[in-house]
Amino acid sequence: MSAREDIIALQARMGESIVGQERMIERLLLGLLADGHLLVEGLPGLAKTRAIKSLARHLDARLSRIQFTPDLLPADITGSDIYISDGGKGEFRFQSGPIFANLILADEVNRAPAKVQAALLEAMEERQVTVGGHTHRLEPLFLVMATQNPIEQEGTYALPEAQMDRFLMHVSVGYPEASAEADIIRLARTEEAAQKVGAAAQSTESKLSPAAIFAAREAIQDITVSTPVERYIVTLVQATRDPARFDDDLKRWIQIGASPRGSIGLDKVARAIAWLRNRDHVTPEDVQAVVHDVFRHRLILSYEAHASGMTADAVIDRLLQRVAVA
Repeated sequence: MSAREDIIALQARMGESIVGQERMIERLLLGLLADGHLLVEGLPGLAKTRAIKSLARHLDARLSRIQFTPDLLPADITGSDIYISDGGKGEFRFQSGPIFANLILADEVNRAPAKVQAALLEAMEERQVTVGGHTHRLEPLFLVMATQNPIEQEGTYALPEAQMDRFLMHVSVGYPEASAEADIIRLARTEEAAQKVGAAAQSTESKLSPAAIFAAREAIQDITVSTPVERYIVTLVQATRDPARFDDDLKRWIQIGASPRGSIGLDKVARAIAWLRNRDHVTPEDVQAVVHDVFRHRLILSYEAHASGMTADAVIDRLLQRVAVA
């Protein structure tokens, strides 16, 4: 099969065990294809953890789950040097932590203090960790999916803007439709019955090799971005930085706009979704399909926007209305 057929098949297999969250599955795959990290925000029980576990089950990749808590230490993520005595001689040896995996689930990432966030930030940005003055490289296939609960803010630490900017996308997960809810109930019954009879055996399906992901990334590099579409991406980013040129309301709502990582991310994810939709070029519709996920966490709204109940998504909607397609 081609790289695209492999990814489509992977998406279908994940969809068999995750009902009603097709968009989240697509965003998770887009992050994998675009070689970026995801911040996934949603209420408990919306299959966030299940999604990345499903990805690890069908992909030949190792998953580490890190539960972030206020007493977590950087060494709990990165690992540390351990003193080992052997044959009368002692030495320090590095014992790797859970960050040394392919897929990282950073569960409730905003519950850990600043030092832990700094350790995760180095891993996300540099693809390495530094312990005891020595640098250790992470796996070539490396994705962090961090989750946070939008309503429980007691005992949490706001993520620094610098770390937020390192996430390629901020994915918002909502409730499933009523029809999907019924399917979820049926799926839960089936899984419960299988566990009772001991039928929950490991899947015999062959796992997708990481080589297929790397092949897909190479193919995405060849996706064409025309000059008008490139200009559209740049104008969208510029409109967040100088909103007064486009709309008085945007001027009042946006305090700080997207950084250059926003334009780079929008280009990468637009190319990935165009490839996934079997096109060899990016259209304005591809840009519009992913701009909310790429900009949502990069816009800092003003006090006036928060006071009037404006959300980042509503501001981005207004942005799309005011910026003409090139």
